[in-house]
Amino acid sequence: MTELSEVLPLSGITVVSVEQAVAAPYATRQLADLGARVIKVERPGGGDFARRYDTTVHGESSYFVWLNRSKESLTLDLKSARGRNILEQLLAGADVFVQNLAPGAATRLGLDAPALQGRYPTLIPCTVSGYGTSGPWADRKAYDLLVQCQTGLVSLTGNEHGSARAGVSVADIAAGMYAYSGVLTALFTRATTGVARAVEVSLFEALAEWMGQPAYYTRHGGTQPPRLGTQHATIAPYGAYPAADGKDVLFSIQNEREWAALCERFLERPDLVDDPRFAIGSDRVAHREELNAIVAERFRVLDSQEAMKLLDAAGIANSGVNTVEEFLTHPVLEQRDRWQDVRLPGGAGPVPALLPPVDLAGVTPRMDAVPAVGEHTDAILAALGHSAADIDALRADGVV
Repeated sequence: MTELSEVLPLSGITVVSVEQAVAAPYATRQLADLGARVIKVERPGGGDFARRYDTTVHGESSYFVWLNRSKESLTLDLKSARGRNILEQLLAGADVFVQNLAPGAATRLGLDAPALQGRYPTLIPCTVSGYGTSGPWADRKAYDLLVQCQTGLVSLTGNEHGSARAGVSVADIAAGMYAYSGVLTALFTRATTGVARAVEVSLFEALAEWMGQPAYYTRHGGTQPPRLGTQHATIAPYGAYPAADGKDVLFSIQNEREWAALCERFLERPDLVDDPRFAIGSDRVAHREELNAIVAERFRVLDSQEAMKLLDAAGIANSGVNTVEEFLTHPVLEQRDRWQDVRLPGGAGPVPALLPPVDLAGVTPRMDAVPAVGEHTDAILAALGHSAADIDALRADGVV
């Protein structure tokens, strides 16, 4: 039988990654999903510090399990000459190098993009930074929530009682997605032109792109969108309302046809269709409080299931506000077979993991094990020509 890794789109591509936390590991995990060989370089001993964010998944970190399946783990002390030599051996045969080292560290180690391209002209270097490798904040550390604050996202999230962080690491995820797509673009460019182009993504600029709509609204409207919890800042009605059984139901009105259907078939108030307070979208936003009071009154006499059935019948998009536990048993994921078991280090698990969201016809993504720290060190070094005695000496000296 043909090995799965031999038929995946990125089979034959080798990625070396000096990575930690979320953004870079998210990018390289997606490359691994498509068949790339990803060699994750970790610190001897503890490895990627994301391994210790929590211990909830059979003793493993939920972050690490999510981000690092299908990779090989090599421990390497990059501050030692022998460790650096081993990394250079790997880079000489690699297609892509990804790093999200602390500001200035890559340059000190000679792993910045210009230095790498001088030594390895066909290598695609990918740098994931906080605020870019140039400019006034190039030396500033950046973590997800700091970037949420700097881009103004936190000022939009929450309600009248205060701001809130987004519930997932959106800056890291945005940067990881752009790094992933940037690497794919660079691989395509190299394949079609022979030119290996460097890729650079910052957390700040990735999330800044996602702030495009509120940025336009604020610049040209003179004030930023209000912080309204689950309500939409520029569309009404669009938000969650508590039903009689205590569960919140969210629905959205996108056009005048839906507004008329809501009034006639759900609210049972056809008189509201032509009410001048609610005639068009901007009127409904201006009179949001009055409109919300009318909608909330209707929800008070309906349980959530009844409300959602009526909204469905009226052709109004709606959803219960699910807990994470309800998401885990969502019928769409179950009936579309989106869960697949993944093995954990040391034989623990397996645990269910979601398949990548992009389906390529005829391609089954790789869903291999999450590696233990340094699990593949001996095999990788042996493949580079190091003898067992050499490897033992490297380990004894703390190089690996």
